[in-house]
Amino acid sequence: MPRPTHTARLVQKACISESAQCYHLEFVLDEMPEFDFAPGQFISTVAPDSRGKSQTRAYSIASAPSENKFDLCVNRVENGFFSNYLCDLPEGETVQVHGPHGNFTLRTPLTDAIFVATGTGIAPMRAFTQWLFPEGGPDRSNGKQIWLVYGTRYETDIYYQEEFEALARRVPNFHYLPTLSRAQDSWTGLRGHVQVHIAKIVEERAARLGIPLTQPPVDPATPATDLSFDIYVYICGLNFMVSGVRDLMTGYGWHKKQVVFERYD
Repeated sequence: MPRPTHTARLVQKACISESAQCYHLEFVLDEMPEFDFAPGQFISTVAPDSRGKSQTRAYSIASAPSENKFDLCVNRVENGFFSNYLCDLPEGETVQVHGPHGNFTLRTPLTDAIFVATGTGIAPMRAFTQWLFPEGGPDRSNGKQIWLVYGTRYETDIYYQEEFEALARRVPNFHYLPTLSRAQDSWTGLRGHVQVHIAKIVEERAARLGIPLTQPPVDPATPATDLSFDIYVYICGLNFMVSGVRDLMTGYGWHKKQVVFERYD
């Protein structure tokens, strides 16, 4: 049975990276008074292609819940249908969507957390940070330390940079760490792949708290519902990056339940 869809109207569009042809899209669901979802979830978009065949594509929501609105972060893709369809959608036009879907959400109770993203994998991380640190609203972080490690190749491909930098200035327990793998000489920030900087976070945190870097293994008989951790890592991006970070955390003795991930390839 096809899922019921809703009509989403594009109210604002902005190109946030000319080199990557990445667009920030803001939608409103006029037929709904409120669109309820958990930060980190995704919606599926539906539209007919040039042959009249219905196509569906999932996109992480790039905003926290707010009335009947949601944002997307979409890259133009060579010979791709849906991403280009959305990038070319004029303001005021509509697209059919269903959802929300997915379990890439913040675990409770909230703990210290490392958010790791590459490319448009930044979308759910933006939703997380907007929910945790709403501008003009109550801070939901409970003072937990939150790191956002964002990896990309070039400085021109850093999405939402000004927004995250402003958040880091406003909130002392939020740490923004963009890192470039092909930085120009003028770049004064972090360099290299995300794993390098995640390792530093984990090692420095363990030293500061006086806890063993490698945790003792969890008793396999412990029910998943009884597992309790003091830190999680949330990963969103291409498979090779996700796998690399998972392997890194496994090497520290982290339990698989501490590593929450979503891949988009």
